[in-house]
Amino acid sequence: MSANLPLDRLFEAAADVRVRAHAPYSGFFVGAAVLDREGRIHVGCNVENAAFPEGLCAEASAIAAMVAAGGREILAVAVVGGPAEGDPVLCPPCGGCRQKIREFAVDTTTVHLRDDGGTVTSLTAAELLPLSFGPGHL
Repeated sequence: MSANLPLDRLFEAAADVRVRAHAPYSGFFVGAAVLDREGRIHVGCNVENAAFPEGLCAEASAIAAMVAAGGREILAVAVVGGPAEGDPVLCPPCGGCRQKIREFAVDTTTVHLRDDGGTVTSLTAAELLPLSFGPGHL
């Protein structure tokens, strides 16, 4: 985490975008915020689709926003998710999003999750996806 950016600001960005998620089928709203190497925050929310496999996860949409803005390295990620009504629950990235994070992260990149009690769980990319396959393998 950058010394210039408090973790609260990253979670605030994730929580703010979470309310704009499109989740009419699951009712599970997720927001993600990605901090890039330049110190910019990029946000994304989940976007469900009636053809279920065609939906988009919050982490994937935040990463896409980062790439569209010219970012190529993730320093930190914050994820907030839960039912539309009520407090967030601990919401770790799915397997596909772990791989997407890995594409733009280093082993020490931090992924922060916050539960309904406000407790933050922080993991490195290496802890989130051990023995991962990444760009260095190609």
